[in-house]
Amino acid sequence: MRGRPLPGLSETTDAVRAVMCEGSDVPLALVHDRLVVGDVLGEVPPTAPAVPLQRDLARLQRRLRLKPEAMERELELDLRKETDAGRSRLLHRLRLLGVAWGEPAASRGSTGTFRETWRLRWEPELSVRVAEAGVWGTTVLSAATAKAEADGVAAQGLADVTALAERCLLAELPDALPTVMRILADRAALDTDVGHLAQALPALVRSLRYGDVRGTDTGALGEVAAGLAERVFVGLPPACAALDADAAEEMRRHVDAVHGAVGLLGDAPAAGHGHLRGRWQSVLRVLCGRDTVPGVIRGLAVRLLLDDGELAQDEAALLMGLVLSPGTPPADAAAWIEGFVGGGSGGGMLLVHDERLLGLVDAWLTGVPAEAFTDVLPLLRRTFSAYEPGVRRTLGELVRRGPGAGGGSAAAGSGIPGFAAELDTVRADAVLPVVRLLLGLDDVEEETGNDLAGVTG
Repeated sequence: MRGRPLPGLSETTDAVRAVMCEGSDVPLALVHDRLVVGDVLGEVPPTAPAVPLQRDLARLQRRLRLKPEAMERELELDLRKETDAGRSRLLHRLRLLGVAWGEPAASRGSTGTFRETWRLRWEPELSVRVAEAGVWGTTVLSAATAKAEADGVAAQGLADVTALAERCLLAELPDALPTVMRILADRAALDTDVGHLAQALPALVRSLRYGDVRGTDTGALGEVAAGLAERVFVGLPPACAALDADAAEEMRRHVDAVHGAVGLLGDAPAAGHGHLRGRWQSVLRVLCGRDTVPGVIRGLAVRLLLDDGELAQDEAALLMGLVLSPGTPPADAAAWIEGFVGGGSGGGMLLVHDERLLGLVDAWLTGVPAEAFTDVLPLLRRTFSAYEPGVRRTLGELVRRGPGAGGGSAAAGSGIPGFAAELDTVRADAVLPVVRLLLGLDDVEEETGNDLAGVTG
């Protein structure tokens, strides 16, 4: 009888579809899910045998008013509230134990670090995962602590240990964090790959910068982050020399990530290592001045210095002019341009507001030989396609009329219809009556004049 339908079941289904669902399978599937399957979780009596970890989890669920439900729902947490902070700790600890009851989601209403959004859905097999995690401890806190320490010992790469330290901060595991930080410091001291160090630094800085909303002591984390930054500063210039195109692009992402991490650390001295931002700017100056460094990294270094105000626009224009000189191979010049103006709308806005730089790029591009143009074009298309539509449209208008050499803005150029080199006071005075009428200034002055006449009369 296995695999054969019950007698009369198909006929009943067809009748229900025809009578109640108007021949559609969509409402019939809803009837099947709600009536036949259902979404109510089964329960076991409190006297049934259970592992100690399961009983501790049930106690925490009751205390935090976090009931397991089969239907998926979204939970918004405010970490400034004690109950919500406890819910966050519980969900993060369960994720460390492999019990994926909740998955972090992007918050729609707020971007503050005290907000967390979770998608909760309790699956029946999660009870099995809780029983399996019982080997790590009798409570959720002790089990998560032991599991984090074991994961830290077994981690293969430096980035894995860094991510684990961040999860320990989120789960608030004060006993596991010293062990993980000791492993992280040992791995960082032995790892000689600058790429691994640069990949691990941003996660540490994020934890140091935003992890204190729970009141966790991050002193040891700051010391390790500062030491890691110093090693990156020392090893980055040699590591950027003689790279192929793929390795240069990967190293470019590392340099960009380290720049963001140093910006979050700020200018304050950290663990006796001096001003990290000043030292990082010195590293960027070294990168942008070495011919052995790939063009995409040199261009990015110039752009970052220019954004921070450490490089004047005249210096940036001089460096760009040297790179775009006729003696530079077109592929190298295109890579420098990608590093300088790449990265979304930021680089595009730089060209919009500084027409000298746009003029250098335009003059170089029009002078590229025909045989090299087909090799340069895909790289430039990838760079400029990342800009927002409005930025691309403005750049196209500037190129169409010809960028000025004086660095004037787009609105002040004499080539745009309706604009002159100087203000036309006669045309400006002609619109004043309309503006006064729209603002109601004439009525106000008339009423004020009448009031003054009545007073004086």
